[in-house]
Amino acid sequence: MVAKDGIDETSSTKDSFEMLIIGAGIAGINAAYRYQSKAPRGESYAVFEARDSLGGTWDLFRYPGIRSDSDIFTFSFEWNPWRRKGTLASGVEIKEYLMQSVQKHGIDAHIRYRHKVVSLDWNPKSRQWDVYTLVGGEKSPRVCHSRFVYLATGYYDYHEPLKANIPGIGDFEGKVIHPQFWPKNYDYSNQKMVVIGSGATAVTIVPSVTEQVEHVTMLQRSPTYIFPLAQFGTLSAIVFFLFPQSIAYALHRIGWILQTFIMIQACKAWPGLSRRYIRYESERLLPHEVPWNPHFNPRYNPWEQRLCAAKDGDIYTALRSGKASVVTDTIETITKRSIKLKSGAELDADIIVTATGLRLQFAGGIQVSVDGKVADYASAFLWKGTMLQDVPNLFFTIGFENAAWTLGCDCAAQLMVRMLQRMNSNNAKVAIPRIHGYENMVPKPLLSLMATYLQSVNQALPKGGTGVWAPRSNYVWDMLKTRYGDIETGMELS
Repeated sequence: MVAKDGIDETSSTKDSFEMLIIGAGIAGINAAYRYQSKAPRGESYAVFEARDSLGGTWDLFRYPGIRSDSDIFTFSFEWNPWRRKGTLASGVEIKEYLMQSVQKHGIDAHIRYRHKVVSLDWNPKSRQWDVYTLVGGEKSPRVCHSRFVYLATGYYDYHEPLKANIPGIGDFEGKVIHPQFWPKNYDYSNQKMVVIGSGATAVTIVPSVTEQVEHVTMLQRSPTYIFPLAQFGTLSAIVFFLFPQSIAYALHRIGWILQTFIMIQACKAWPGLSRRYIRYESERLLPHEVPWNPHFNPRYNPWEQRLCAAKDGDIYTALRSGKASVVTDTIETITKRSIKLKSGAELDADIIVTATGLRLQFAGGIQVSVDGKVADYASAFLWKGTMLQDVPNLFFTIGFENAAWTLGCDCAAQLMVRMLQRMNSNNAKVAIPRIHGYENMVPKPLLSLMATYLQSVNQALPKGGTGVWAPRSNYVWDMLKTRYGDIETGMELS
């Protein structure tokens, strides 16, 4: 079926499936495993992937230093434990791990590459989805059918980044790069680089390019909390020394789940104390000429936005080298070869990297309709964070914003399996979330952190609410609800 990198250009979509999973990234691979392992109807499924390789984010993003910003022990799959010892994993390592995961469990045989789904329409007569797919670059879509569809498409636009309003950017005569589309093998040696942004991407790029560039500056309008995270901690080394590998990895996974939960609760309960501790860690590593205020003193409390992890404090190491700097200011305009700031300062630049965030998008831009009527994502609620209001047999996955993304994806996949099992035991063919009894609930955003690129969340993604419509917020509690909680309220079976 597959050629190099799994490309399959010849497969026909003139098929019918019990389950069609759209997307072969982390969410789609996890859903495929859960489905083939526990779903009542066996292995009648396929995974459609628009790109020519699996991995999603980990195949698309190629910027310097790309890595997980969560610990890899919880970011990896529960059913295929990570077998390396470092806390954070590189993008290359994650891609290799995903390839190994699908091959080990036979998922690769179900993946159809270069299958771009453009629209879905629920047919109430046949009680299945009509799936319109462009195959191998064809201009006219083919049609296949599936009783269930699982959207593992992520939450951002793969083709268009978030457009930041940067005055004069069109006048710049140097190279402008968005991290989402970093040029392959791009040579930035001995260049003056300015990275605009202060989030995880900027915090990763700056130390990764420091040795090669003439100088790199992280230009931020406002700072982010940055916390040094040891790649090989002492406690981790002791656990690996004392226990067999399988037990050591299980302990790491459990430990990181609990540690993350406790840290977030502590930040919310004692924001002042948490802020002082983060400041202590930052000032301990900063060079004397770089003050904590204003460059590392955010305007918000810890975990009102996501905390950025610095692997072994690498961004502080870069600043101490003298080849990296941080500037907190506002752009007045960009000239042919520099960035003028409102303070009157000016930054020379050969390369500008716009690490300003992602453009949110539901379902990968796929049009979803029910009997020809297009579903309005932004006005709909998500049932248990997984199924779209008034839309039959459709599952959606979104991860946690305050923990490893994979944990939230697994909640969705396991809930999908549990719903299929319930339908099977009730001889039901169709499951539709209905909002009866919750008409007056106050909408809540699915992603509640205050990051700039999340400000359009209510216009791009469905809403959360209360009860069975509440968004996920805590892995331990949400997994308990996934496995044992109420799956009858708000669900219509037929």
